[in-house]
Amino acid sequence: MTFKKILILLVLILFCFQQSSFAQDTIAVTKPVNKKAINPVDKSDSSHVKKPVKRIKFTAEPLKASMMAVAFPGLGQIYNRKIWKIPLVYAGFGGLIYSVGFNSKNYIKYMKAYQDFTDAIPATKSYEALILADPKGYDPVQYPKTYIPANAAYYKDGMLRMVDYYKRYRDLSYIGIAGWYLLSILDANVDASLFNYDVSDNLDIAVFPSQLPLPGGFVGAGINVGFKVTF
Repeated sequence: MTFKKILILLVLILFCFQQSSFAQDTIAVTKPVNKKAINPVDKSDSSHVKKPVKRIKFTAEPLKASMMAVAFPGLGQIYNRKIWKIPLVYAGFGGLIYSVGFNSKNYIKYMKAYQDFTDAIPATKSYEALILADPKGYDPVQYPKTYIPANAAYYKDGMLRMVDYYKRYRDLSYIGIAGWYLLSILDANVDASLFNYDVSDNLDIAVFPSQLPLPGGFVGAGINVGFKVTF
């Protein structure tokens, strides 16, 4: 009986040992670790908070605006953010360039006509397209017997006056281009200088009624304009 009890006890011990070994070989399922719980965010630390982007206020520099306007007309106005002035700048240049072409064309035309009228070559008669009159009354080269000297002198002086007229306005158009170019530079410089000019209540202009003395001791109603600067 004692041997049987010992044998049964050994079997039970071996059974327990096998169950514990099997349990150790199985895959263990663990609970995921909460990293936030391990490393909680310190609310007092604002380094993780996304700060708003600070916008830099644009400030125009007069020298830079002037240099850009010198480099190319209109760049100064673009730099000063006055885009609406670009059409005005180029409209001025366009009108002056057209004036140069128009006056140059007519200057050449009248100069050629004057040269043809004063030479002794009958084949050169471009002046007939400009003078709306019968050449028999003024052309001494083609019609030496019928022309009238007074008419010849009149048309000759007229063509010479037109030559001087178109030459003068052609030159003035060139000067106008240079002046408009300088004006665009000045405009860019002034715009940049006054870009951040502060207009506040310290500067005020007002229009109000007033009494105006009239001849004879009478008083009339009028309008007065006042300008006030407060320091």
